Amino acid sequence: MKKILLQRITKNPEICHGKPTIRGLRYPVDAMLDLLASGMTIDEILLDYPDLEKEDLLACLEYAAELSRTKKAQKVAQ
Repeated sequence: MKKILLQRITKNPEICHGKPTIRGLRYPVDAMLDLLASGMTIDEILLDYPDLEKEDLLACLEYAAELSRTKKAQKVAQ
């Protein structure tokens, strides 16, 4: 299921300056993650963005999870 969800995340230099977007639409992944982080529910976001589907938002979360996985630990400046 993860690979199927991640197929919804696309990058195209002609769309949003090459930022990851949802299905080639002009909905950047980071913007959707910001909405989710602000406390909006998936259903609320879908009401505001009728072009999107629940799986699109799940794909954004999966994409963020993949990015957060590291191969090795790195010290973060404090």
